[in-house]
Amino acid sequence: MPKPRVIYWFRTDLRLHDSPALQAALDLKPECLYPIWTWDPHYVYRARVGSNRWQFLLDCQNDLSKSITKLNSKSKLLLIREAPQTLFPKLFKEWKITHLVFEKDTDAYGRERDDEVKELAKEAGVEVVIRPGRTLYDSDELVKANHNKPTMSMSQVQAAGAKIGDIVRPIPAPKALPDPGLITLSFNQQKPASSPDINSIQRDAEDKSYHALAGPNQDFAVPTMDELGLKPATTPHRGGETIALKMLDDIIANEDYTATFEKPKTAPTAFEPQATTLLSPYLHFGALSCREFYWRAQDIVSKYKGKASQPPVSLTGQLLFRDMYFGAQAALGYVFGQTYNNPRCRFIPWHLPSEIDPNSGLITGKYLVDNAEAEIFFKRWKEGRTGFPWIDALMRQLKQEGWIHHLGRHAVACFLTRGGCYVDWERGAEVFEEWLIDHEAACNIGNWQWLSCTAFFAQFYRCYSPIAFPQKWDKDGNFVRKYVPELEHFDKKYIYEPWKAPIVDQKKWGCLVKGNGIETGDGKLKMYPKPMFDFATQREVCIQGMKNAYQIGLYGNDPKVLDGTWRKLFDDNAEGPTEGSKGLPGAQVEHEDENAEADGTNGEDSAAPTKSKTGKTTSKKAAEQGKTGHKREASQGTLDGMFTRKKKKD
Repeated sequence: MPKPRVIYWFRTDLRLHDSPALQAALDLKPECLYPIWTWDPHYVYRARVGSNRWQFLLDCQNDLSKSITKLNSKSKLLLIREAPQTLFPKLFKEWKITHLVFEKDTDAYGRERDDEVKELAKEAGVEVVIRPGRTLYDSDELVKANHNKPTMSMSQVQAAGAKIGDIVRPIPAPKALPDPGLITLSFNQQKPASSPDINSIQRDAEDKSYHALAGPNQDFAVPTMDELGLKPATTPHRGGETIALKMLDDIIANEDYTATFEKPKTAPTAFEPQATTLLSPYLHFGALSCREFYWRAQDIVSKYKGKASQPPVSLTGQLLFRDMYFGAQAALGYVFGQTYNNPRCRFIPWHLPSEIDPNSGLITGKYLVDNAEAEIFFKRWKEGRTGFPWIDALMRQLKQEGWIHHLGRHAVACFLTRGGCYVDWERGAEVFEEWLIDHEAACNIGNWQWLSCTAFFAQFYRCYSPIAFPQKWDKDGNFVRKYVPELEHFDKKYIYEPWKAPIVDQKKWGCLVKGNGIETGDGKLKMYPKPMFDFATQREVCIQGMKNAYQIGLYGNDPKVLDGTWRKLFDDNAEGPTEGSKGLPGAQVEHEDENAEADGTNGEDSAAPTKSKTGKTTSKKAAEQGKTGHKREASQGTLDGMFTRKKKKD
């Protein structure tokens, strides 16, 4: 009987250590093993990916390829530039493949893609071998053990996990790999459609990633940032299994830190080094096994003679939280990533609601501007020019480095949603999707639902103050001084409230607090914006809005949400797009705010609230901007990528 000829398909498992799927491939004792990565256009063009995460991925791929070659000088990671759905039938035939092996993926798109590939393999007579390995527990098994329901709490994860059994111990990396077979590509490449390219804003040159199946040099090499037409990465964090294992060694070597780690007690203002492990991006790309991390930490805890921390705040607890979100996503699929039709997500009529595809019932990646002021708030939040130094420092760190501390994520998410701007959590999740190097759909979506109090967590009245909260951790404001250098010379008394500093001191310290953050200064003096609203006032607006929505008690799959008649239950003057008694599905609006600005840059200072034409409170600044500003043209791009202006009906 001929020996198996195997393709091992790498995805989010860019490592050799503790890879159950790779071990399954080797257990077949194959005649040849082709380690490949397919350059999937879904991620190239359809998923938001910033330059920093692209660079981290390329780092991980290059490191893995080198590690493969160390085990077998004839082998490397074979990067093939075509969608897996069109590539595999041709590869199966070309290389006479008998088995396709890969790690299980329960992401909504990943599951859909893999189901299609499995069907293609069946048609070609190729056996498919799949093993879980991305999470501590198989996410589908976790859901099954949770009464076939999404895991929405840590206690549910722990109870379900107890039914499944002990978390599996990691297995060592292989010491050898079989040769690949003859590497030929005699077939034609099927190039994918590049439009719409949601990542076009990340590029400053032509994307050449699909110019040739095996790359420009026909050597199956990992692409370069230049080849992808991407802007240079700005993150200092580099990817790869080699770095990940060294970082883990250093963490585990500090037994006190490992055993007593409590995430809520780590400082979000710490940098160089940060207060937490920063292993999350390595977990996302699979450069570090979550079981390797879990058991090395747990073994330290088990023998620790002092008082060790326990889940959920411990290091192992953070991995269980990750499993919780993966379990929720595995059960719910695509609707986990949105409010509309999501049975586990509370319906809140946020500003800037998502556009919904009437055929699929899924969000389109575009949003509607129901309120001009909320659009300004959102843009200033994203750009780090809110006028609140703590929030601005975090958003600038996120954009520059691709990572911020989890309590920093809490602060900016609360500020955008229920604790400041009352903007849809889906807008914030999209920004994080673009900028985070550790972005995982399940964790990002779950965290935004948690922090907006739409799922997982319900104490909406607990808001993070952009002034008192950072003062607890960093009274001198060193974090702000690093990421908001305009304020580096301000006295610590004013570092979180620079608008309170006397003008004479502002001039002495080289920065005037005025405007909206667009102006940078006159060469002699820098400028930093005034706060875009009074935080105490806006927080109360948000709390009342949340209280009202909670009392009404709708979820995303309620028939009233699905058909738009939820508006009957809300007063016209309630916060959000609540006017009328019926409307489009979800929180969509038929007509956008005609005062919506292209960039929200015309006004200078925050002003007393006034009443808009809908009778709702809006700032005088926003009202004035609506009179003087230019209107956005149809399909004009905004900072979050995709936006289409809806024409007002006559």
